[in-house]
Amino acid sequence: QVQLVESGGGLVQPGGSLKLSCVASQEIFSYILGWFRQAPGKEREFVAAITWDGNEIYSEDSMKGRFSISRDKANFTVYLQMNSLKPEDTADYFCVARIGKATRYRADYPYWGQGTRVTVSS
Repeated sequence: QVQLVESGGGLVQPGGSLKLSCVASQEIFSYILGWFRQAPGKEREFVAAITWDGNEIYSEDSMKGRFSISRDKANFTVYLQMNSLKPEDTADYFCVARIGKATRYRADYPYWGQGTRVTVSS
């Protein structure tokens, strides 16, 4: 059973940056790791995913150029670097994992972290 623990959320001003981290509880070789987010009153949406070897990255088009995903294999950690943050980026951000190919569908990911809240406000 994979456990995922996110950190790094908080309050940031518009235009600022945050880096979220997600540590997995065990070796997750061959797993896809990713991030979803859920804004207040909205559906949970795909943000980005990465293969464990880092060779393939998938990102939601609307966030490309501002958000980037990366991983540290040695420390079982995946990151989400978020730049030029906007108030509409305010959401709970969830780390996810699955075996197989990356997808943008929440139902395809059996493993979820508890979420970390990002608030973008002046």
